[in-house]
Amino acid sequence: MKKVRKKIRTLIVDDEPPARLNIKTLLKNDADVEIIGECGSGSEALKVVREQQPDLMFLDIQMPEMSGFDLLQHLKDSYVPVIVFVTAFDDYALKAFEVHAIDYLLKPFDDDRFEKALRQAKMQVENLEISKLGHQLFALLNDREIIGQSVKAGTSTAPVSFLKRIMVRSASRIIFLNVEDIDWIGAEDYYVKLHTEKKSHLIRETMNDLEVQLDPATFIRIHRSTIVNVDRIRELQPHFNGDYMVVLKDGTELRLSRSRREQVQTILTGLVRS
Repeated sequence: MKKVRKKIRTLIVDDEPPARLNIKTLLKNDADVEIIGECGSGSEALKVVREQQPDLMFLDIQMPEMSGFDLLQHLKDSYVPVIVFVTAFDDYALKAFEVHAIDYLLKPFDDDRFEKALRQAKMQVENLEISKLGHQLFALLNDREIIGQSVKAGTSTAPVSFLKRIMVRSASRIIFLNVEDIDWIGAEDYYVKLHTEKKSHLIRETMNDLEVQLDPATFIRIHRSTIVNVDRIRELQPHFNGDYMVVLKDGTELRLSRSRREQVQTILTGLVRS
């Protein structure tokens, strides 16, 4: 059976009727798009967005009473669709991208320019949908693991639970990476890089937040920018000026900070004895 593709529910917001009509005309033959309404003011659009939660919104910036930016300000703590700004003024371009608009159409625009913006918007809607489904699946997997642990323990309350999988977004795919497959983790500005035997994965997370979610019996912090899977450690090697390096089984050398040396040595000694 052929899968029916979900249509992109689209709202058009512009205080000028001819401008709304132009966008409707450009969208009417697109099989992927369903126009759920059009609004002539920001206040009207605010109500529609909150009630119907469209996937995509073509939004004029300069409108009386409530501008496009004002509308987004009212929506900042709630649902916000993918935004394509449409305006006759180029002064707002920088601000438009500061509020994460997917594109910025400057009136008058031709059909090709509109199609380019629409393609980008479709991709963004699809990526957001994939991400949403991924988060839902990830939550379900975690819930099942916690329930399973509770049943095995014979308890009615969930025990302390550490991450078993990490969700990694790659292009238009969602990958569920087993934490046991991670060799080590390194800080990369506002991201962390998960290093495995075959590949590295970049996720938007902080080292501190990730550290508390990992089982401390398996993952130890050896430096403010490095977390290591203890099962991958081969040896500790003396370095210059009393420093040490943690050497992994694949030969990777990672710096061990002095402040964490005693803790790491204690953990590794305990593993040898057990």
